[in-house]
This record gives sequence, structure tokens and C-alpha cells, in this order.
Amino acid sequence: MKTLFFSSILFVITIFALLSCTKNDTVAPAPKTFVLVHGAWQAPYAWQSVKDQLVQQGQNVVVVELPGHGSDNTAPATLSMDVYRDKVVSTINALSGNVILVGHSMGGMVVSAVAEKIPSRIDKLVYVGAFLPANGQSLLALASTDSTSQLGPALIPSADQLTLGIKTENLASIFIQDGSEAVKKQVIDNYRAEPAIPFTNPVTLTATNFGKVTKYYVYTMQDHAVGLNLQKRMVAAAGIKSTYSLNSSHCPFLSMPMEVSTLLQTIASATPAP
Repeated sequence: MKTLFFSSILFVITIFALLSCTKNDTVAPAPKTFVLVHGAWQAPYAWQSVKDQLVQQGQNVVVVELPGHGSDNTAPATLSMDVYRDKVVSTINALSGNVILVGHSMGGMVVSAVAEKIPSRIDKLVYVGAFLPANGQSLLALASTDSTSQLGPALIPSADQLTLGIKTENLASIFIQDGSEAVKKQVIDNYRAEPAIPFTNPVTLTATNFGKVTKYYVYTMQDHAVGLNLQKRMVAAAGIKSTYSLNSSHCPFLSMPMEVSTLLQTIASATPAP
């Protein structure tokens, strides 16, 4: 009888131990912090759907509003790539821990400059259909080599040369040809002329700082703004080995936000290519 009693106690202890192990095995990984940077002629609204989905998956997300974009009315004459960089740097410095920094289009220039400034704060640097400069290159220098982009011929400089506009009828075809009518309207409704000076500012990058940050590139395969050939040339020049592809327009976060949020989580947990 005593043997049966002790056997029952041992059985109960074993079950509790197994349940405890099972519970520990299913503990969710610690959330990542994503810092998302929009491109030219856009604003934080563009990342909103991706942000919502990442947050639903338990991640921390901050979308930066660059000066002179969205609701920010900083005078275009006072803007530069360094001003953009410093806004993102201050955003990251206000956060705890390292971040996954994501830049789209012109935002690729910005996040590159940020990586040069605070490399130790960046866990991974992700480019989505983005400009990826070498040391001393400006966005204008890179864009001038893109023979397939529809953007250049559609630009309308302001009289004072401080901003660049785009004809309304060209916005959807350049940025979001694969989007729904509602998304195309969103792009048009949120459009404002782009500050021109930062396009001409070269970015200084060094192997010591920028070079040591782990980088990923997401090709936007049907891009009418930053041509695929240019994307591939920039990636090759930077020596990035970890690349992904989306069969999308220039703005996949608007046309296929679920795919983008899933891909960002995949990159967050990925082991860098050797």
C-alpha cells in the first residue's frame, strides 16, 4: 500500500515536471524593435498597415516621420540628408536596446547615414526597394544611372528649385501600379512635393562603421521608380549576400503589407549569410 502511495506521488510530480517543460518550451521569443523609415513623396502613413501587423505579432514598431514630410512643415531650404539622419538617430537613441532599421527608397540613403553614425545600435539594416549608396554618393548620382525609372521624366521642379513635384496622373503608375484603387487614392491624397536639397547630398560611409552593420536587401521586382537593374547593381557594389524578392511595385508595404510584415519577421530571425 505504501509503495502504491509513493508511486502515485512520483507520477503526479512527473506530470507537473512535464507540463512545466512544455510551458517553458512554448515561451514566445522577446519582441524585436523595428524602426521604419519612409521614402520620398511619402510619410508614415505608408508603413501603417505593416506596423499594425507587426504589433499584432508582438513586435515593437516605430515609424519615423522625416522633417518636411507628412504633418511636419520644416522649410525645404533648411533640410539636408544630415537633418534626416539626425531625426532617425534621435528616435533610436530614445529607445532601449538595438533595433532593426528599415529604409524604403530615399529612406535607404537615410538609414545608411544612420548606420554610419550609430552602428552599435543597429542589429540589422534592411533596404526595401531602396537607394543604397557607396561612400560619397548622393541619391541624384545613383538615380541618374537608372535608365528604366519612370520617375525622372515626371519630375516638376518648383520655381525656387527647393522642391520637386510629380504630376498627379503619374503617381499611381510610378509608385503603386499593383495596388487597389483605395491604396492608389491614399498615395494621391497624401502626396506633397518633395524637398530637393537632400537628393544632392553625398553620404559618407566607412568600413569601420557602416561596413560592420549586417545588411539585407529586399528587391521590388516590378518597380517603376527604382529600377531592378539599379537595385541589383547597388547590392553587388555593397557586397550584400542576404537578399529577398517581392513581386511588387515600388511600395509593397501598401500593395502587399502582409507579405512585407512576414518577410521583415523572417529577416529579424534570420542568420546572416557568410
